[in-house]
Amino acid sequence: MKRKEEVRKFIRKRYTAVAKNESRGCCGGGCSCGSAPLDITEASKLIGYDLKELAGIPQEANMGLGCGNPLAIADLREGETVLDLGSGGGLDCFLARQKVGETGHVIGVDMTPDMISLARKNAEEAGFANVEFRLGEIEHLPVADGTVDVIISNCVINLSLDKEQVLREAYRVLKPGGRLAISDVLATAQLPQDVKDDLDLVAGCIGGAEYVEDMRAILQKAGFKNICLTPKDNSKELIKSWVPDKNIEDFVASYFISARK
Repeated sequence: MKRKEEVRKFIRKRYTAVAKNESRGCCGGGCSCGSAPLDITEASKLIGYDLKELAGIPQEANMGLGCGNPLAIADLREGETVLDLGSGGGLDCFLARQKVGETGHVIGVDMTPDMISLARKNAEEAGFANVEFRLGEIEHLPVADGTVDVIISNCVINLSLDKEQVLREAYRVLKPGGRLAISDVLATAQLPQDVKDDLDLVAGCIGGAEYVEDMRAILQKAGFKNICLTPKDNSKELIKSWVPDKNIEDFVASYFISARK
C-alpha cells in the first residue's frame, strides 16, 4: 500500500469530484463501474432507502452513494443527538432529522471541504436549523466527549487508514449507553494484494475493507458491547453492480454493524 497521506489525498480528490458533480458511481464515486450514467433512484433502492422518505430531503443530498441504509438499524428517537461519520452531501443527516424531530440535533462530519459546503447549502435551503456540518477527519472528531446518543455512518469507515482510531473516537464521543448504527463494506475473505493496492478500488470502498472478525475485535478493543455484524440481504447484487466483471463480491460484502457503549 502506498503512503497513507497519498492514499488519503486520492480519496479526498475523488470525493471532491463527486461533490462538484464531476464524478458518479459506486460507494464513494471512486471505482470504475462502466460508462452508463448512474440512475440515482435505482441506486437508492438497491442501497436500501425508502423513496418516500427521500422525497422529503434536498435532492442534491442524494448522490446514489453508500452500501446500505444505517437508519434502518438506528432506532432513532425524538430528541436524540446523532453524529454521521463521513456525511457527504447530508443525505443520512437529513433522514436522521426526520426521526429525531425539532428537539433533536444532527451533526455531520466530513473531511472534504466541498462536501461540507454542499451539505451546508442543502441544509440552509431546506431550513434545517438543527442540522450542522463540521469539517474534520473521522479519526479526530471535532465533537466533545460523551455528547452523542447515536453514531451513524454509510460506507465510510472502510476508507479510513486507521480504523482502530476511528472506533476509539466513536466510543469517546458517545454517551454511556450510546450506540453505533453503521453500514459498511467488510472483507469476507483475504483480499488479493492487487485489490488492496488499487487506489480506485480503495476510494470505491472495496480495497480498504476490514476483515469481518478483525472488525469485531477492533470494536471490542475500543470498548463496545452488544456487537452485531450482519450481512445485507442483497449484498452480492449491490457489490456486483459496482464492479461487474471482477467477482469482487466473492471477497467483500455490505454489512450492518451495531454496538453499544
